[in-house]
Amino acid sequence: MTKTADASCFPPCRAEAIPPPTLDADAIQLFCLPHAGAGASAYRDWLDVLAPGIEAIPVQLPGRESRHREPALHSAAELVAILKEPVANRAGTDFALFGHSMGALLSYELAHVLSALGKPPRHLFVSGLGAPHLPPTGPRLHDLPDDELLTVVARLEGTSPEVLAQPELVQLLLPLLRADLTVWETYTPVPRRGLLEVPVTAMGGRHDPSVSLDELSAWGSLTSAEFHLEVFDGGHFYHHAAPDDVTAILKERLLESSPASEVVEK
Repeated sequence: MTKTADASCFPPCRAEAIPPPTLDADAIQLFCLPHAGAGASAYRDWLDVLAPGIEAIPVQLPGRESRHREPALHSAAELVAILKEPVANRAGTDFALFGHSMGALLSYELAHVLSALGKPPRHLFVSGLGAPHLPPTGPRLHDLPDDELLTVVARLEGTSPEVLAQPELVQLLLPLLRADLTVWETYTPVPRRGLLEVPVTAMGGRHDPSVSLDELSAWGSLTSAEFHLEVFDGGHFYHHAAPDDVTAILKERLLESSPASEVVEK
């Protein structure tokens, strides 16, 4: 029986951004990076759903949940710099990366850094984010007035109305959300960077107001390996509405041999 860690109880120190190992030494490791404003508990349900065979490892970023006493960081470079060592040390010979929204950007950067260290991931899953080399579109969100930013957050349907209705919780959420949005909106692609030699699956909601299917498809130009585009019913947080469909794709890519497909509609 696989023993799983509680994603809400992470040690607060920087060196322990990921939970302790499980007893399933043969499982494929899947490091999971959260979206803007979220913590590792966003992937709590995946710990049991993906086991056995895949060990979900939710990554805890500074400034949230058990690491709430640490300052939130404002750049992808800073975050990757503090994550690369614990992820590299924990990663075995068979691991993959998953990230949603801002987490997709961090997963992409980690894939490059780990590949340079001689530990490329088996697969990179990027969700709810257009390819990072594309020029930015839409308004900058991180410096919007509070009321306008909260309107955008509510429209994306990733934060419960109950939370948004509590002023004290909103005041805790806003600085973290602004920091994470700054990570994405101030990101600058590394010039003259080579292609990843890692299979990539881009995933998104058909009705996501913030990411078009063309922007998701553009991830395919960043890898020399196979590319898949998976489109689901739903919006930006489609994976909350259809978790079984999403985890089924993860299992298919990681546990089964299947021919590459360009677009799979769910």
